[in-house]
Amino acid sequence: MAYVSELIGKPVVEANGERVGRLTDLVASARGDIPHPKIVAVVVKHGRTTLAVPFSSVALLAVPAVALTQSLAEIVPYEPSERDLYLARDVLDKQIIDTDGMRVVRVNDLELARVNGHFYVANVDIGILGLLRRLGLARVAQKFTARLGRGPSQSIISWDDVELLSGDQPMRLKVPGDRMADLHPADLAEILSDLNRSESGKLLDSLDVKTVADTLEAVEPDFQASLVETMPDEKVADVLEEMAPDEAADLLAELPQDRSRELLKLMEDEEAEDVRRLLSYPDNSAGGIMTTEFVAIRPNLTAEQAICALRETAQEAETVFYVYVTDSAEHLVGVFSLSDLVLAQPETPVNQFMHSRVVSVNVLDDQDEVAQVVAKYNLLAVPVVDKQRRLLGIVTADDALDKIIPTAWKKRLPHMYR
Repeated sequence: MAYVSELIGKPVVEANGERVGRLTDLVASARGDIPHPKIVAVVVKHGRTTLAVPFSSVALLAVPAVALTQSLAEIVPYEPSERDLYLARDVLDKQIIDTDGMRVVRVNDLELARVNGHFYVANVDIGILGLLRRLGLARVAQKFTARLGRGPSQSIISWDDVELLSGDQPMRLKVPGDRMADLHPADLAEILSDLNRSESGKLLDSLDVKTVADTLEAVEPDFQASLVETMPDEKVADVLEEMAPDEAADLLAELPQDRSRELLKLMEDEEAEDVRRLLSYPDNSAGGIMTTEFVAIRPNLTAEQAICALRETAQEAETVFYVYVTDSAEHLVGVFSLSDLVLAQPETPVNQFMHSRVVSVNVLDDQDEVAQVVAKYNLLAVPVVDKQRRLLGIVTADDALDKIIPTAWKKRLPHMYR
């Protein structure tokens, strides 16, 4: 094994042993099917000039001096590509996303592995030992701590488990969305909170629209607004269409009015209309915090027909723990749970096993009143109706309790009703 920190600054000698400069960087390329980047060149400082020497012209690397196979003047310089990484310039001291530990960490050193005469970037050192190695103090620290019976702490991450955020450069490793999209939206949201605006923008750019929408729903509206500030309007509109209507409305309420209006124009008519309706209600009212994504069926359906209807419509619902029953004029006339539905005989009409006494709130009720109803009746969601008891939407428990439970705590609650 070799470490980048131990190679940087090493003297570089030609085939005849004459010193011609020092090594200042290594160039690695992640090409082919091998996930670990291969060292393809070394950067040599020669007087006032810098030369990228192809690795094929390097005879020895992990020795006291880097030996070349020929004279420096005879070497054809390596031409870097867009996919190449300068390990010292682009990676050391940079923030990376540990996709295994789901955190943002800083690179203290890089461990290289030799395989069949070639060197590959094997691991990332984020521990104190890597930092001490950079400072030239690793051996001193090891000797000192050996007397205490333990060495300095070491923390290694496989290169497979990281995504690189390289300062002003774009994310460079493979296709980061492939790895990042596998993380839970709450974990992505936590990672975003650790990044600066430029880096968070690059991370969001690497994700598909659905993943961006799910991730934004895991953070507060003011943070959502900052994350989409520089995002193109077309993409923001697509993201808004994927978000739950209440979440989309909250985000639009945080943006400048002119931009909100333009984004609504770019959205599909049906989704935009739902969001406009929510924006028309006071912020802290039941209408202002409800979602229009719920499941409602007619009372004359049988249990078997109800199950078929749910299969077709439930995917777009905020929650399917409760199924609401409405008449032809959309008046709320009943509710039942999935357990009620499963236990009913297939031919039993819905109006025979539904609960006709439905706890509900008015669309203009204050959020505090909604929260009290949810807490009193231990509900996962409560239906929202107008004065004629027409069903307009539902308020989920987390949105209802937003003012009672601190936001930081609420985000840690399991979303069992999702």
